Amino acid sequence: MKTLDFTTSILVHQSPKQVFDAISNPQDWWPGEIIGSAKKLNDEFSYRYEEFHLTRQQVVEMIPDQKVVWLVTESQINYAEDINEWTGTKIIFEISEEGNKTRLCFTHQGLVPEIECFDSCSNSWSQIIQQSLFSLITTGEGKKIVLA
Repeated sequence: MKTLDFTTSILVHQSPKQVFDAISNPQDWWPGEIIGSAKKLNDEFSYRYEEFHLTRQQVVEMIPDQKVVWLVTESQINYAEDINEWTGTKIIFEISEEGNKTRLCFTHQGLVPEIECFDSCSNSWSQIIQQSLFSLITTGEGKKIVLA
């Protein structure tokens, strides 16, 4: 049986460059506290959401207007038995043109149904990508969301 990583996508009227630029500013769309940068290859940043979630990401692949990959180098998911279950996973953004629109395909490689936080994390990613990042790309302002 093939293990399926969590994935979701959005389709927008904005250009691949606008989508790429929005992704590179996670502090504008990922609710929580971000310290560091995600603007260029090898940049590192940390993400904290209240007392529940703390991770550190490194930009390990970047193809302007096409693809961004973050490697999770450290994780602390405080409500999971294995608090490090995100460590070593990859957060992947693939951008492509589809007619006169742009598709963003988001995959969290390693976020699979077999891990404890799959349900809560995949629900959170769906909200973050489909609401907050979508809003940032389409209106210039990320939507404020509260993660459950």
